[in-house]
Amino acid sequence: MGTDDGMIDETGMLLRDGAAFVLQRDRGGRYVLELARVPVDHVQKRVRIRGMLCSDGRVAVDGISGA
Repeated sequence: MGTDDGMIDETGMLLRDGAAFVLQRDRGGRYVLELARVPVDHVQKRVRIRGMLCSDGRVAVDGISGA
């Protein structure tokens, strides 16, 4: 869930979309993710992400884990 300070803590399915990774959110909608490393172990799986919502609508991910 997003907060007023721009922090994101969400769960959903981690998917590839071309060269990008997206989180298909459990609560509907999706976020395009900015990741420091490629999370190959989590693709096509349900995950939890934490990060900061950027002005362009992407999420700069600080952490990703299995949900």
